[in-house]
Amino acid sequence: MRRVNIENRTRGQVLGDQVAVASWMWTRLRGLLGRPPLQEGEGLLIVPSRGVHMYGMKYALDVLILDRERRVVALYPGLAPWKRTPMHRGARFALELPVGTIEATGTGEGDVLEWDGKNGRGG
Repeated sequence: MRRVNIENRTRGQVLGDQVAVASWMWTRLRGLLGRPPLQEGEGLLIVPSRGVHMYGMKYALDVLILDRERRVVALYPGLAPWKRTPMHRGARFALELPVGTIEATGTGEGDVLEWDGKNGRGG
């Protein structure tokens, strides 16, 4: 899986420098199921996604939902296993990060994130 560096352009903070991109049906479907907990700097960018579920997960995650302009439209710090986010109309990306990343970087709704590639697939 391709990896990208994701930065909060609004706040000048790196959210992850080893974020895997899940852009194929199987990688989006599997997500982080059965994988060890994320370490600092790691994450999963799901493309496309309007929301996520934590069914079958064994650990919590910080989740950000982004629109096409990569603007944060919703944040779910510490989303627990077996919970889910609502589906967000107009959302394009979901970013899963280790718990505490949202707070540590001061990321908030309206912040704009950036990474290499226009759509998360490298294009």
